[in-house]
Amino acid sequence: KDNVIFGSTVFLLDLKNKQKKIYKIVGKDEADVTKNYIYFRSPIGKALIGKKKKELVNVTTPSGEKNFEITEVKYI
Repeated sequence: KDNVIFGSTVFLLDLKNKQKKIYKIVGKDEADVTKNYIYFRSPIGKALIGKKKKELVNVTTPSGEKNFEITEVKYI
């Protein structure tokens, strides 16, 4: 429980600007950045899979390095 797996909805806190983000981990066909549906093999998806609530996550993206805290994991 509280592990990020395929299909999870993950609530994140951006540690740099304190913005909250919500992502759903999905397959390639469902991925849609405008809906915050991210492909599980994308940089953010790969960084989140297997992590738990309260863990810190470091993601290297094309726009630079991002640091998040997982605040909640839901299976909806």
